[in-house]
Amino acid sequence: MNRYPLWKYLFILLVLVAGLIYTLPNFFGESPAVQVSPLRSSMKADTALLDRTAAALKAANLAPEILTLDGNSIKARFADTDQQLKAKDVLHAQLGEDYVVALNLLPRSPRWLTDLHALPMYLGLDLRGGVHFLLQVDMKAALDKALESSSGEFRNTLREQNIAYSGVTQDGKQIVIRFRDEATRSKAQNELHIRYADYEFRNKQEGSDFLLQASLLPVAERKIQDSAVQQNLLTLRNRVNELGVAEPVIQQQGADRVVVQLPGVQDTARAKDILGRTATLEVRMVDEEHSVTPGAAAPFGTDMFRDREGNTLLVKKQVILTGERINDAQPGFDNRNNEPTVNIALDGIGARKFKDATRENVGKRMAIILFEKGRGEVVTAPVIREEIGGGRVQISGRMTSEEAQNTSLLLRAGALAAPMEIVEERTVGPSLGADNIQRGFNSTKIGFILIGIFMVAYYLMFGAISVVALGANLLLLVALLSMMQATLTLPGMAGIALTLGMAIDANVLINERIREELRNGITPQAAIHAGYDNAFATILDSNITNLIAGIALFAFGSGPVKGFAVVLCLGILTSMFSAVLVSRAMVNLTYGRRARLSKVSIG
Repeated sequence: MNRYPLWKYLFILLVLVAGLIYTLPNFFGESPAVQVSPLRSSMKADTALLDRTAAALKAANLAPEILTLDGNSIKARFADTDQQLKAKDVLHAQLGEDYVVALNLLPRSPRWLTDLHALPMYLGLDLRGGVHFLLQVDMKAALDKALESSSGEFRNTLREQNIAYSGVTQDGKQIVIRFRDEATRSKAQNELHIRYADYEFRNKQEGSDFLLQASLLPVAERKIQDSAVQQNLLTLRNRVNELGVAEPVIQQQGADRVVVQLPGVQDTARAKDILGRTATLEVRMVDEEHSVTPGAAAPFGTDMFRDREGNTLLVKKQVILTGERINDAQPGFDNRNNEPTVNIALDGIGARKFKDATRENVGKRMAIILFEKGRGEVVTAPVIREEIGGGRVQISGRMTSEEAQNTSLLLRAGALAAPMEIVEERTVGPSLGADNIQRGFNSTKIGFILIGIFMVAYYLMFGAISVVALGANLLLLVALLSMMQATLTLPGMAGIALTLGMAIDANVLINERIREELRNGITPQAAIHAGYDNAFATILDSNITNLIAGIALFAFGSGPVKGFAVVLCLGILTSMFSAVLVSRAMVNLTYGRRARLSKVSIG
């Protein structure tokens, strides 16, 4: 009656052994490490780079605990942070500017566990330490940028259709097009209305000028703003990938804010510099009709910028090309004078626009402007000698190798659709994270011990079996989180502690049903069988309702709430397995083989 077939015992044992193996890596901790990654996407980390790294470390009398080729990077693990920092300086000096040398943390798990893909859980910012940024997107700049782009497209459309106009200007949130007669304006309005459905067109007369006012529809404005946030999110993810951060948190908060959390980052200054720099590229024509007057404002339709030599340059407001059209950007050197350069590859639309612009402006100067932190600087302003096709552009202009590398990194990682500003910054030190881990671990341990004492005192042998099943539940929960490579945060640790309290309820129900059956006068073997069978439906119902609540939290929550929901849902599944199967298997092994069982130790 109370016996499992052999295969079921073996299945339970196999699950518990697998749970133990995948839980073990979390007890070995982490060690400081250095990660070497190729800067250019065309370069790969290989055994030759591994040998160069090993030789450089050996020459500096640095002996890493582990030096391995992992994907497209080399990782070296050290015993302490002093060796880690020395290794970073040595490798940066020996390998040159073609490689990114970043500080990292690596698990101290034995090689045989790593070979089984048994890896520890990632720790969140509140447990591991790191840096937290809250960035705000400049929505006005995003709309202005869209209006400027549309102004250029309006001009091109009117030229293609041979529709004469006397000017296209931007007035606040409107684009104003001037015509000399009403018939031309009507023709232009019909053409633009067909091509640009996101705009609303209105007629107005101002003196002898016939004006056509174009303004974005509210739906189109929201679409541009949402698109700006989403593009910035993608760009930030690419930049974080360049930093080599494991399990970063990059998510939207509200309509115009983005949260960036970088757990485990030690070089916070570099992280802030890379994320905080809003590098975007614009290509405009130099205004050669007006002269620069010191102290005076820029003439209408132009902007005033300084170049790298400190000279002031007037450029037209019309943007020919932006950084959105960049596919790749790599540092290099000019073949003629060996100066550092940034070599840019444009996409199809960007290549066509650049080709048309250079064809129409041969003999004129074109300015390439780099915007960082809201300030524009003319990198170079060469004279267009001939039409440039093929989508390949080279930027040079008295920059150092480091400047070329940083500029290419920012452009390669993607252009921000709109500038962003860091409005909040928090740094969580490793010691505070370690304290949080200790507190969370202690709370779970104390809760487990108190539950164990109560169960053993109240239910005797069945209480002890329930405690062992509860331990199996905790083991399987941690193993699942490790297998999923989930990120554990303080709310997640709270979920683990809550799961312990919820999981023991199932064993309490089973034990009470067995007691009830014994009071009704049936035999102990029959009472055990009936207790497990009758309690199962109640356990299933209560866990399904909890699971529904957990799924709702995951679906509608964000950040810490989602982390809590994941642990809660997994804990419900593991508690069903441990409370029903594991505890029943132990009861069967303890009492099931006794043919004449007169009593059981259940208090």
